[in-house]
Amino acid sequence: MSKPLVLYDGYCALCNRSVSFLQARQRPDALEYASLQSPRGQRVLAAANLPLQDYDSVVVQDGERVYLRSAAALHLLRYLRSPWPLLGVLRLVPAFLRDPVYDLVAHNRHKL
Repeated sequence: MSKPLVLYDGYCALCNRSVSFLQARQRPDALEYASLQSPRGQRVLAAANLPLQDYDSVVVQDGERVYLRSAAALHLLRYLRSPWPLLGVLRLVPAFLRDPVYDLVAHNRHKL
C-alpha cells in the first residue's frame, strides 16, 4: 500500500516550513513528499487534471483520491502524532467557510 503523497510549492518558504512541521510530527514513515515542480509532482497534477503551473494549493494524493486546499491540510492531520489529529474536528466546518481562509494564506504565502 502506498503512502499518501504531499505535493507542495518547492519555491515557497512557508510551504517548506510546513513540510518540516509535518515531517517532525508525522507518525513514522507515514507520508511522502515531493514538490509540485518535480517530475513526480507534475505527473500527479497532470493525472488529476490540475494546473501544471501557478500553484495555489497543497495537493495530497492518498490512493486514488486527491485533496486540495483546506481539505488537504485537514486530511494530513490523521497522519500526525497526537494531539494534532484532534484538529480534524475542523472538517465539520463547511469547505465554503474554510477555503477562503486557506486561500488568503495561500495568496500571501510568499510574503509570510
